[in-house]
Amino acid sequence: MTDIFDELQWRGLVAQSTDEAALREALAEGPLTLYCGFDPTAPSLHFGNLVQLVVLRHFQRAGHRVICLVGGSTGLIGDPKPTSERVLKTKEQTAANVARIETLVQPFLDFDGDNPAILVDNLDWTASLTALDFLREVGKHFRVNQMIKKDAIATRLESNEGISYTEFSYQLLQGFDYLHLFREYGCTLQTGGSDQWGNLTAGVDLIHRAEGKAVHLLTTPLLTDAAGNKFGKSEGNAVWLSADMTSPYAFYQYFLNIEDASVASLLKVFTDRSPEEVAELERQVAEEPFRRAAQKTLAADITTLVHGAAATAAVQAASEALFGKGDLGGLDAQTLGDATSELPGAPVAVGTSVVDALVAVGLVDSRNSARRAIGEGGASLNNVKVTDPERVLGEDDFLHGTVAVIKRGRRNLAAARRA
Repeated sequence: MTDIFDELQWRGLVAQSTDEAALREALAEGPLTLYCGFDPTAPSLHFGNLVQLVVLRHFQRAGHRVICLVGGSTGLIGDPKPTSERVLKTKEQTAANVARIETLVQPFLDFDGDNPAILVDNLDWTASLTALDFLREVGKHFRVNQMIKKDAIATRLESNEGISYTEFSYQLLQGFDYLHLFREYGCTLQTGGSDQWGNLTAGVDLIHRAEGKAVHLLTTPLLTDAAGNKFGKSEGNAVWLSADMTSPYAFYQYFLNIEDASVASLLKVFTDRSPEEVAELERQVAEEPFRRAAQKTLAADITTLVHGAAATAAVQAASEALFGKGDLGGLDAQTLGDATSELPGAPVAVGTSVVDALVAVGLVDSRNSARRAIGEGGASLNNVKVTDPERVLGEDDFLHGTVAVIKRGRRNLAAARRA
């Protein structure tokens, strides 16, 4: 890689820029200041936000000054969706989300080194503005005929629901963020997702009109799988970065199960693996797909990035214990709970026979089938083969007093949750 732009391109992190040649020149001239904004529409950031955090991380490592903006004010308004009006969060909800996100972004960037990242909240410079001041200072620079051409706005205007003035004004607030950061920190680059291009250009236009200066934008592409489906959804739910919304185990498993056709591109985006390392992993996918070496590397690297090395080691141990021959009893209560939460199962009382437990959790359809499985050596309790059809579950069989893992064969697992 000759420069940061080339590296971002190789990693698949460049979709659009306002002027590539001008941006390359600005990057080559010396460190510049850039920012990316994150609205607190939920108590956590999600998979899509991780792309932007990775971009900021690359820029900071390359010596540029990065600003991470949490939208305490824009979060109160809501980015217009193409489909319908957002339900406004209360001020208290938004403030709580801001606090959580400010904590969440800390591990991704260096806020203490020689080139520390800056964390800002746009409520700090908008809360004191009166409506008249905002209209005079910001509103006068926007042209309605241009605003209504933005994709999300145009789509909503054509719908039966239309769009409120509140959401219509969102792009003014976002544009004002860029203007403020330009004036306060000399910020000349904003990054974001390609689906935000319309909102992002508002700031470029505002700075040009208000200050007579040219600044830059850089967007990342939308990440999709081979079928064109958006990454970051797991059975209809977002893959969150907060451990209390998507557990480290579920997070790890999501990336462990990525399809072969997509794993190389995600390795480029979310890991620090070199071109040579990615090429070798691609070779292994082509020649030894059953080993899933690329998926294991991706899952380990990205889980370590988001949750830390200790969490990664714990979930790897849990995965091995569930699907291999590891020690289930050695797992901590939280990891065990996360790992078994998605398993099929049922409440089972202490003193229940393994035969009845196999039926209760749905691994067999009858007591005769359960006895046959035990007789053939195909049933186990907490990874220990059951040989006695009269075996019952005791207190100690419920790990951490909550759950016993029952298997039929090697891959059919269920959780007997203590009744």
